[in-house]
Amino acid sequence: MAIEIKVPQLPESVADATLVTWHKQAGQAVTRDENLADLETDKVVLEVPAPVNGVLKELRITAGTSVTSGQVLAVLEEGAAATAAPAARPAPAAVPAAAKPAAAAPAKNEGDKLAPSVRRMVEEQKLDPAKIPASGKDGRITKGDVVEYVNKPAAPAPAPTTVGAAGRQEQRVPMTRLRARIAQRLLEAQQTQAQLTTFNEIDLKAVMDVRAKYKDVFEKKHGVKLGFMSFFVKAAVEALKKFPAVNASVEGNDIVYHEYYDIGVAVSTEKGLMVPVLRDVDLQSYADIEKNIGVYAQKAREGKITIEELTGGTFSVTNGGTFGSLLSTPIVNMPQSAILGMHATKERPVVVNGEIVVRPMMYVALSYDHRIIDGREAVQFLVTIKDCLEDPARLLLGV
Repeated sequence: MAIEIKVPQLPESVADATLVTWHKQAGQAVTRDENLADLETDKVVLEVPAPVNGVLKELRITAGTSVTSGQVLAVLEEGAAATAAPAARPAPAAVPAAAKPAAAAPAKNEGDKLAPSVRRMVEEQKLDPAKIPASGKDGRITKGDVVEYVNKPAAPAPAPTTVGAAGRQEQRVPMTRLRARIAQRLLEAQQTQAQLTTFNEIDLKAVMDVRAKYKDVFEKKHGVKLGFMSFFVKAAVEALKKFPAVNASVEGNDIVYHEYYDIGVAVSTEKGLMVPVLRDVDLQSYADIEKNIGVYAQKAREGKITIEELTGGTFSVTNGGTFGSLLSTPIVNMPQSAILGMHATKERPVVVNGEIVVRPMMYVALSYDHRIIDGREAVQFLVTIKDCLEDPARLLLGV
């Protein structure tokens, strides 16, 4: 029985995808759930699995083509036998051992760092793993790395343009789908929302003292390090409970107040910024939050994160401080209405109880949609976060 292999249903936020590569060719046998092709969307790389055992009879779409949900990619004959391979050519005359060229040895450790699915892509595309920039943990090559390397323009660099006595060079490189989508969404956010940013500063001494006191026993018990992000996420939830408008969104002429707390945590990858969503954060422990952030960050950097894990957040947190940023105005991640920006922690002289002391201080920023969030709410929202972090007992007591 002939079965049509179709593009999986894409989310509403994704209009189309690009067929990056075929892992099987017409006439080859396939097994159920074997990956037949990779589709690159604006956010992630999707696999197209075989629904049954059989033979791939026909490929209807070539690599590099844009496709949409439900479009037929290929035809699979269920239970058929594979087409016989062409007759082998006669073996060439034997070459004396001394005259045989040495077989090219794989780059040291490169082969060991390839997951089976990545190795298959590399072998099918006849690529040299040593030339593929790796973004995975411990220098491992991810599927996303291979896709980006394959899609990288192969044209030679343009000739240098000479101006006066000095020669200057420039290269024109097309945006990746992910980068183009990021650019589109950021521009759309600024053109659609009445965005404004308010600032405050937080003395993190109390949080740092708690972390220093309990980080070892925390890691021993839960198997994950106690970071600062879980404190900020918990503080954000407390503030969102007090100011529901910050957790709301605009749909047409309606304001939708979300009565749940799905917090997006921005993750920087080699391919651009991604924002995995932590679901029902108010029900998660500090350990749950730290574990989930770590898992999502790793999946994002390896190109394994799903579209479902990147959509549906009600509020976002981004930490530019990991790169040394002291102050910034983050852009709201639509359709959300606000985003919290964390920054670098720096020791600064501050006045405490009438005395000048040195404290670890962080500037925080809240960018928000002024159409539904008033300045008073935005300022008090940041003050609530400040109060929770400067006195962590508030997070435990919910006050």
